[in-house]
Amino acid sequence: MFDAVLIAGPTASGKSAAGLALAEHLNGAVINADSMQVYAEAPVLTAQPDAAARARAPHLLYGHVPARELYSVGRYAEDARAALAEVKAMNRVPIFVGGTGMYFMALEQGLASIPPIPGSVRDAARALLVQIGVRELHKRLAARDPETAAALRPSDPQRTLRAWEVLEATGRPLVEWQRAPAAPILQGLRLARILLDPPRAELRAAIAARFETMVEKGLDEARALEGLDPSLPAAKLLGLRPLLAHARGEIARKAAIGEAVTATRQFAKRQVTWFRGRMPHYARLDPYIGNIIAEFYEISA
Repeated sequence: MFDAVLIAGPTASGKSAAGLALAEHLNGAVINADSMQVYAEAPVLTAQPDAAARARAPHLLYGHVPARELYSVGRYAEDARAALAEVKAMNRVPIFVGGTGMYFMALEQGLASIPPIPGSVRDAARALLVQIGVRELHKRLAARDPETAAALRPSDPQRTLRAWEVLEATGRPLVEWQRAPAAPILQGLRLARILLDPPRAELRAAIAARFETMVEKGLDEARALEGLDPSLPAAKLLGLRPLLAHARGEIARKAAIGEAVTATRQFAKRQVTWFRGRMPHYARLDPYIGNIIAEFYEISA
Protein backbone atom coordinates (compact mmCIF):
# COMPACT_ATOMS: atom_id res chain seq x y z
CA MET A 1 0.00 0.00 0.00
CA PHE A 2 1.04 3.68 -0.08
CA ASP A 3 1.50 6.54 2.39
CA ALA A 4 0.69 9.47 0.09
CA VAL A 5 -0.70 10.21 -3.36
CA LEU A 6 0.67 12.74 -5.87
CA ILE A 7 -1.62 13.97 -8.65
CA ALA A 8 -0.02 16.29 -11.22
CA GLY A 9 -1.33 17.64 -14.48
CA PRO A 10 -1.84 20.73 -16.64
CA THR A 11 -4.43 23.36 -15.85
CA ALA A 12 -8.06 22.29 -16.44
CA SER A 13 -7.12 18.60 -16.67
CA GLY A 14 -9.44 17.53 -13.86
CA LYS A 15 -6.92 17.38 -11.01
CA SER A 16 -9.19 18.85 -8.35
CA ALA A 17 -12.02 16.44 -9.14
CA ALA A 18 -9.64 13.47 -9.17
CA GLY A 19 -8.09 14.53 -5.87
CA LEU A 20 -11.48 14.93 -4.24
CA ALA A 21 -12.71 11.55 -5.53
CA LEU A 22 -9.67 9.80 -4.10
CA ALA A 23 -9.87 11.75 -0.84
CA GLU A 24 -13.42 10.56 -0.29
CA HIS A 25 -12.57 6.99 -1.24
CA LEU A 26 -9.37 6.76 0.81
CA ASN A 27 -10.31 8.91 3.82
CA GLY A 28 -7.79 11.41 2.52
CA ALA A 29 -7.10 15.13 2.66
CA VAL A 30 -6.13 17.24 -0.36
CA ILE A 31 -2.98 19.37 -0.15
CA ASN A 32 -2.45 22.01 -2.80
CA ALA A 33 0.63 21.75 -5.03
CA ASP A 34 -0.19 24.61 -7.41
CA SER A 35 1.65 27.94 -7.16
CA MET A 36 -1.34 30.06 -8.22
CA GLN A 37 -3.98 28.43 -6.03
CA VAL A 38 -2.24 29.66 -2.89
CA TYR A 39 -3.54 33.23 -3.37
CA ALA A 40 -6.43 34.37 -1.20
CA GLU A 41 -7.78 37.06 -3.57
CA ALA A 42 -8.18 34.80 -6.63
CA PRO A 43 -10.21 31.67 -5.82
CA VAL A 44 -12.16 31.92 -9.09
CA LEU A 45 -9.33 32.94 -11.41
CA THR A 46 -7.20 30.06 -10.10
CA ALA A 47 -10.09 27.54 -10.00
CA GLN A 48 -9.63 26.70 -6.33
CA PRO A 49 -11.93 24.01 -4.89
CA ASP A 50 -15.17 25.65 -3.80
CA ALA A 51 -16.99 25.43 -0.46
CA ALA A 52 -18.95 22.35 -1.54
CA ALA A 53 -15.74 20.45 -2.36
CA ARG A 54 -14.09 21.52 0.89
CA ALA A 55 -17.10 20.28 2.83
CA ARG A 56 -16.60 16.79 1.38
CA ALA A 57 -12.92 16.46 2.36
CA PRO A 58 -10.27 18.61 4.06
CA HIS A 59 -8.33 20.90 1.72
CA LEU A 60 -5.05 22.51 2.83
CA LEU A 61 -2.82 25.31 1.42
CA TYR A 62 -5.51 26.85 -0.77
CA GLY A 63 -5.93 30.63 -0.63
CA HIS A 64 -3.66 31.08 2.37
CA VAL A 65 -1.27 33.70 0.91
CA PRO A 66 -1.95 37.39 0.10
CA ALA A 67 -1.40 38.11 -3.60
CA ARG A 68 0.81 41.07 -2.77
CA GLU A 69 3.23 38.84 -0.88
CA LEU A 70 6.30 37.23 -2.45
CA TYR A 71 5.70 33.48 -2.17
CA SER A 72 8.45 31.08 -3.23
CA VAL A 73 8.92 27.35 -3.66
CA GLY A 74 11.02 27.46 -0.50
CA ARG A 75 8.11 28.80 1.50
CA TYR A 76 5.84 26.23 -0.12
CA ALA A 77 8.17 23.47 1.06
CA GLU A 78 7.84 24.73 4.64
CA ASP A 79 4.06 24.95 4.35
CA ALA A 80 3.80 21.52 2.72
CA ARG A 81 5.85 19.91 5.47
CA ALA A 82 3.50 21.41 8.09
CA ALA A 83 0.41 20.38 6.09
CA LEU A 84 1.71 16.82 5.80
CA ALA A 85 2.09 16.63 9.58
CA GLU A 86 -1.42 18.04 10.02
CA VAL A 87 -2.95 15.44 7.72
CA LYS A 88 -1.07 12.63 9.43
CA ALA A 89 -2.45 13.86 12.76
CA MET A 90 -5.95 13.50 11.26
CA ASN A 91 -5.14 9.87 10.39
CA ARG A 92 -5.93 10.65 6.77
CA VAL A 93 -4.07 9.93 3.53
CA PRO A 94 -2.29 13.04 2.15
CA ILE A 95 -3.14 13.67 -1.50
CA PHE A 96 -1.00 16.36 -3.14
CA VAL A 97 -2.74 17.91 -6.15
CA GLY A 98 -1.44 20.57 -8.50
CA GLY A 99 0.26 21.72 -11.65
CA THR A 100 3.52 23.27 -10.46
CA GLY A 101 6.44 21.04 -11.32
CA MET A 102 8.85 22.72 -8.89
CA TYR A 103 6.48 21.98 -6.02
CA PHE A 104 6.54 18.28 -6.88
CA MET A 105 10.33 18.42 -7.08
CA ALA A 106 10.39 19.90 -3.57
CA LEU A 107 8.16 17.08 -2.36
CA GLU A 108 10.15 14.26 -3.93
CA GLN A 109 13.69 15.56 -4.38
CA GLY A 110 14.15 18.30 -1.79
CA LEU A 111 15.31 21.89 -2.09
CA ALA A 112 18.48 23.74 -1.29
CA SER A 113 18.66 24.53 2.42
CA ILE A 114 19.20 28.26 1.91
CA PRO A 115 19.10 30.35 5.11
CA PRO A 116 16.14 32.75 5.45
CA ILE A 117 16.67 36.00 3.58
CA PRO A 118 16.57 39.03 5.93
CA GLY A 119 13.70 41.41 5.27
CA SER A 120 16.10 44.30 4.74
CA VAL A 121 17.93 42.41 1.97
CA ARG A 122 14.64 41.39 0.34
CA ASP A 123 13.28 44.94 0.40
CA ALA A 124 16.52 46.38 -1.00
CA ALA A 125 16.58 43.78 -3.80
CA ARG A 126 13.01 44.49 -4.81
CA ALA A 127 13.63 48.25 -4.76
CA LEU A 128 16.65 47.73 -7.01
CA LEU A 129 14.58 45.63 -9.41
CA VAL A 130 11.95 48.36 -9.66
CA GLN A 131 14.64 51.00 -10.15
CA ILE A 132 16.76 49.36 -12.86
CA GLY A 133 14.50 46.65 -14.35
CA VAL A 134 14.95 42.91 -14.66
CA ARG A 135 17.39 42.90 -17.57
CA GLU A 136 19.83 45.24 -15.87
CA LEU A 137 19.53 43.26 -12.63
CA HIS A 138 20.27 40.10 -14.58
CA LYS A 139 23.32 41.79 -16.10
CA ARG A 140 24.61 42.72 -12.63
CA LEU A 141 23.96 39.20 -11.41
CA ALA A 142 25.91 37.79 -14.36
CA ALA A 143 28.90 39.96 -13.44
CA ARG A 144 29.00 38.52 -9.91
CA ASP A 145 27.48 35.07 -10.39
CA PRO A 146 27.77 34.05 -14.07
CA GLU A 147 26.87 30.39 -13.50
CA THR A 148 23.50 31.10 -11.90
CA ALA A 149 22.74 33.92 -14.33
CA ALA A 150 23.43 31.66 -17.31
CA ALA A 151 20.63 29.35 -16.19
CA LEU A 152 18.07 32.17 -15.93
CA ARG A 153 16.17 34.03 -18.60
CA PRO A 154 17.09 37.75 -18.51
CA SER A 155 13.35 38.52 -18.63
CA ASP A 156 12.44 36.42 -15.56
CA PRO A 157 12.03 38.85 -12.63
CA GLN A 158 11.10 36.30 -9.98
CA ARG A 159 14.07 33.95 -10.41
CA THR A 160 16.56 36.75 -11.08
CA LEU A 161 15.41 38.52 -7.93
CA ARG A 162 15.72 35.30 -5.92
CA ALA A 163 19.27 34.67 -7.16
CA TRP A 164 20.26 38.26 -6.34
CA GLU A 165 18.76 38.02 -2.83
CA VAL A 166 20.60 34.79 -2.08
CA LEU A 167 23.90 36.22 -3.31
CA GLU A 168 23.44 39.41 -1.29
CA ALA A 169 22.35 37.61 1.90
CA THR A 170 24.76 34.66 1.91
CA GLY A 171 27.68 35.69 -0.27
CA ARG A 172 27.32 32.40 -2.13
CA PRO A 173 25.82 31.77 -5.59
CA LEU A 174 22.41 30.15 -5.71
CA VAL A 175 23.77 27.21 -7.74
CA GLU A 176 26.14 26.33 -4.90
CA TRP A 177 23.25 26.03 -2.48
CA GLN A 178 21.26 24.00 -5.01
CA ARG A 179 23.98 21.38 -5.26
CA ALA A 180 23.32 20.31 -1.68
CA PRO A 181 19.53 19.98 -1.34
CA ALA A 182 17.77 19.34 1.95
CA ALA A 183 15.87 16.10 2.54
CA PRO A 184 12.74 15.70 0.41
CA ILE A 185 9.48 16.34 2.24
CA LEU A 186 8.14 12.90 1.32
CA GLN A 187 11.39 11.04 1.93
CA GLY A 188 10.86 7.44 2.99
CA LEU A 189 7.14 7.39 2.16
CA ARG A 190 5.53 4.95 -0.25
CA LEU A 191 4.06 7.08 -3.00
CA ALA A 192 1.38 6.59 -5.65
CA ARG A 193 2.19 8.99 -8.51
CA ILE A 194 -0.41 10.04 -11.08
CA LEU A 195 -0.04 12.37 -14.07
CA LEU A 196 -3.34 13.39 -15.65
CA ASP A 197 -2.72 13.62 -19.38
CA PRO A 198 -5.99 14.19 -21.29
CA PRO A 199 -6.12 14.32 -25.08
CA ARG A 200 -5.05 17.71 -26.37
CA ALA A 201 -8.41 18.55 -27.98
CA GLU A 202 -10.32 17.80 -24.79
CA LEU A 203 -7.91 19.83 -22.69
CA ARG A 204 -8.26 22.81 -25.04
CA ALA A 205 -12.06 22.56 -24.83
CA ALA A 206 -11.96 22.33 -21.03
CA ILE A 207 -9.82 25.49 -20.82
CA ALA A 208 -12.25 27.42 -23.03
CA ALA A 209 -15.25 26.21 -21.02
CA ARG A 210 -13.60 27.21 -17.75
CA PHE A 211 -13.14 30.84 -18.77
CA GLU A 212 -16.66 31.13 -20.16
CA THR A 213 -18.08 30.14 -16.77
CA MET A 214 -15.67 32.09 -14.57
CA VAL A 215 -15.37 35.38 -16.42
CA GLU A 216 -17.93 37.43 -14.45
CA LYS A 217 -16.68 36.55 -10.96
CA GLY A 218 -13.13 36.51 -12.26
CA LEU A 219 -13.62 40.08 -13.45
CA ASP A 220 -14.31 41.21 -9.89
CA GLU A 221 -11.15 39.47 -8.69
CA ALA A 222 -9.10 41.06 -11.47
CA ARG A 223 -10.32 44.53 -10.51
CA ALA A 224 -9.27 43.92 -6.90
CA LEU A 225 -5.75 43.03 -8.09
CA GLU A 226 -5.22 46.06 -10.33
CA GLY A 227 -1.88 47.75 -9.63
CA LEU A 228 -0.23 44.52 -8.52
CA ASP A 229 3.57 44.74 -8.61
CA PRO A 230 4.53 43.03 -11.91
CA SER A 231 7.55 41.41 -10.24
CA LEU A 232 5.30 39.41 -7.90
CA PRO A 233 4.41 35.81 -8.82
CA ALA A 234 0.69 36.56 -8.52
CA ALA A 235 1.00 39.05 -11.39
CA LYS A 236 1.26 35.99 -13.66
CA LEU A 237 -2.26 34.81 -12.83
CA LEU A 238 -3.75 33.42 -16.02
CA GLY A 239 -6.40 35.75 -17.43
CA LEU A 240 -5.54 38.65 -15.15
CA ARG A 241 -4.19 41.01 -17.82
CA PRO A 242 -6.97 40.60 -20.41
CA LEU A 243 -9.69 40.79 -17.75
CA LEU A 244 -8.19 44.01 -16.40
CA ALA A 245 -8.09 45.39 -19.93
CA HIS A 246 -11.77 44.50 -20.30
CA ALA A 247 -12.61 46.08 -16.93
CA ARG A 248 -10.96 49.31 -18.10
CA GLY A 249 -13.00 49.25 -21.31
CA GLU A 250 -9.96 48.67 -23.51
CA ILE A 251 -11.16 45.39 -25.07
CA ALA A 252 -14.50 43.62 -25.40
CA ARG A 253 -15.57 40.69 -23.22
CA LYS A 254 -15.16 38.20 -26.06
CA ALA A 255 -11.65 39.43 -26.82
CA ALA A 256 -10.68 39.21 -23.14
CA ILE A 257 -11.87 35.62 -22.95
CA GLY A 258 -10.06 34.80 -26.20
CA GLU A 259 -6.76 36.22 -24.93
CA ALA A 260 -7.13 34.44 -21.58
CA VAL A 261 -7.91 31.12 -23.26
CA THR A 262 -4.96 31.44 -25.65
CA ALA A 263 -2.52 32.26 -22.83
CA THR A 264 -3.84 29.38 -20.72
CA ARG A 265 -3.53 26.90 -23.58
CA GLN A 266 0.06 27.99 -24.15
CA PHE A 267 0.78 27.61 -20.44
CA ALA A 268 -0.83 24.15 -20.37
CA LYS A 269 1.34 23.11 -23.32
CA ARG A 270 4.46 24.13 -21.39
CA GLN A 271 3.21 22.21 -18.36
CA VAL A 272 2.66 19.05 -20.41
CA THR A 273 6.16 19.30 -21.88
CA TRP A 274 7.68 19.78 -18.42
CA PHE A 275 5.77 16.87 -16.87
CA ARG A 276 6.59 14.46 -19.66
CA GLY A 277 10.27 15.38 -19.55
CA ARG A 278 10.77 15.57 -15.78
CA MET A 279 8.22 13.10 -14.41
CA PRO A 280 8.41 9.91 -16.50
CA HIS A 281 8.02 7.83 -13.32
CA TYR A 282 4.41 9.04 -12.92
CA ALA A 283 1.60 6.83 -14.24
CA ARG A 284 -0.18 8.70 -17.02
CA LEU A 285 -3.98 8.59 -16.79
CA ASP A 286 -6.68 10.15 -18.92
CA PRO A 287 -9.20 11.68 -16.50
CA TYR A 288 -11.87 11.83 -19.19
CA ILE A 289 -11.91 8.07 -19.79
CA GLY A 290 -13.02 5.47 -17.27
CA ASN A 291 -13.20 5.67 -13.52
CA ILE A 292 -10.33 7.50 -11.85
CA ILE A 293 -10.55 5.32 -8.75
CA ALA A 294 -10.41 2.07 -10.72
CA GLU A 295 -7.47 3.35 -12.74
CA PHE A 296 -5.73 4.47 -9.56
CA TYR A 297 -5.89 1.00 -8.08
CA GLU A 298 -4.49 -0.46 -11.29
CA ILE A 299 -1.35 1.68 -11.09
CA SER A 300 -0.88 1.42 -7.32
CA ALA A 301 -1.38 -2.32 -7.02
